[in-house]
Amino acid sequence: MAFQVNAKQLKRVDLVVVTGRVDSSTAPEFEATIQKIIDAGRYRIVVDLAGAEYMSSAAFRVLISALKQVKKGTRRGDVRLAGVSPKLMDVFKLGGFDDLFKFYQEQPEAVGSF
Repeated sequence: MAFQVNAKQLKRVDLVVVTGRVDSSTAPEFEATIQKIIDAGRYRIVVDLAGAEYMSSAAFRVLISALKQVKKGTRRGDVRLAGVSPKLMDVFKLGGFDDLFKFYQEQPEAVGSF
């Protein structure tokens, strides 16, 4: 499956849907999509990873950087993750990143958590 990243502004949050492989060649597009949301002053982001097949360290760097930015100062934002496969969840745990993010089984649940 080819890499795709799509962003959609909802009422209270921005939804970023990722499909395919997020690696060193596709992470810049993933980062630019999220950065555009943050630069617009929107700090509540749900990233749907249900269609993500693989995430390299570059993808994790994008997520952690975004999380730091949305929580900076008085922003009170968050990056919440939906649809993380058991395989990807193992990678989050292995890297110690599972404590940084809130995880939801389904996209509507993550969106509603805000």
